[in-house]
Amino acid sequence: MPFTDLEGLNSFVGFDGDPSEGPEQIVPPVPETIEHTGIPAQMIEQLVLKALYYKGEVIGRELASDLGLQFSVIEGLIDGLKRNNLLGVKSSLGMGAISSRFLLTENGRALAKEYISGCAYSGKVPVPLYQYADMVRQQKQGDGWLTMEALKEAYKHMVVTDEILNSIGPAVNSGKSFLIYGQPGNGKTFLAEALFNVDDTHIYVPHAIECQGMIIQMFDPVYHHPVDEETDQISAFTTESTYDKRWFKTRRPFIVSGGELDLKMLDLSFNPVSKYYDAPLQLKANNGIYLIDDFGRQKTTPAEVLNRWIVPMERRVDFLTFVNGTKMTVPFECFLIFSTNLKPHQLGDEAFLRRIQYKMLMRSPQDSEFLDIFVKFAESKALACPRDMAERFLDRHYRPTGKPRRRCHPRDVLSHAIDIIRFERRPMMLTDEVLDKAFHSNFVSDTEDN
Repeated sequence: MPFTDLEGLNSFVGFDGDPSEGPEQIVPPVPETIEHTGIPAQMIEQLVLKALYYKGEVIGRELASDLGLQFSVIEGLIDGLKRNNLLGVKSSLGMGAISSRFLLTENGRALAKEYISGCAYSGKVPVPLYQYADMVRQQKQGDGWLTMEALKEAYKHMVVTDEILNSIGPAVNSGKSFLIYGQPGNGKTFLAEALFNVDDTHIYVPHAIECQGMIIQMFDPVYHHPVDEETDQISAFTTESTYDKRWFKTRRPFIVSGGELDLKMLDLSFNPVSKYYDAPLQLKANNGIYLIDDFGRQKTTPAEVLNRWIVPMERRVDFLTFVNGTKMTVPFECFLIFSTNLKPHQLGDEAFLRRIQYKMLMRSPQDSEFLDIFVKFAESKALACPRDMAERFLDRHYRPTGKPRRRCHPRDVLSHAIDIIRFERRPMMLTDEVLDKAFHSNFVSDTEDN
């Protein structure tokens, strides 16, 4: 079923749970027939043959598990392959086909090699695009899902003001785009990454999706970390699951890209050897967060990046291109965060910046914030740092010279102090002398001796 617009996305019937109860209640149901998978029987037959080609000999229930299906779903296909002399039975435990050990015949190996030359993908049966799109819509966070209490809990390890929280909260709650800008060293990236702690709910992501006969791999071990994988209740006759094993359960993804980002990474990536596609980063980030760090320093211009996403940010759909020139339309339900050290006017004009819905200046800390950060970081390293010691440090190195304070300075200075203490075999405690040495080893001098 081609997915060309938002209409018809709810045609996939059978998702367990009520969307009104919250996205974590949504579970992809276990397919009971080939038709329920939404994938042509011929593609599943090809995956059966490729799995046997790669593994050699496989017991029936293990073969079904490799495909992410119940054995009863593929049993008829296997019978057909046996009748066509494409696979045979080497042995059996005597409890039906599910306990039989299958292997390919010579004809089956030849046909499997032909299929592999056309597409080497082997593994879980893909999920059709319309089922994936429907699931993404149902797993969206509802309006007003974020509370101030949850936001404070996520940032409890940081020193943040109510002003910062009041700027972040509405942006995150909306799920729209968000620009964080300010001087380097003030914790913009750290602030954005902490949003991973805001929502610990889980979603379901397919291992692969299918569109127009093409396979797009979704699972990425760098960004996806399956959790609470249920242990299949395997008996001699059946494998029972509580959800469709073509999907995996994971925390909402948090994906970061920086200066390495170019426009090619935002479209389908075709492997000419394996002959299937890898999903772009924003597709892997659906129902989660995508942080573009150091915005403005990419291999492509800010205008090109933002122009690429004008339609997705407004319509919540994205358009991806296959190597043959045809396109697929996919949901765009990731929360985009742009973090930059540049001034906003250096990124683009007013019309450009208007495309990004929320903006926040990450200001340098005031004295009280700086001291709080200093003392809290010291405590995290099991170092006693009385507030008056931090005050004296400010008086010696910042206030007389007007040196700008950055949120990263306490961490950097105290890390140097720990290195000095260890090298000089001192007791693990701070002194004014150690802090002075740490300061001078951390910052370049404004003057240079001849």
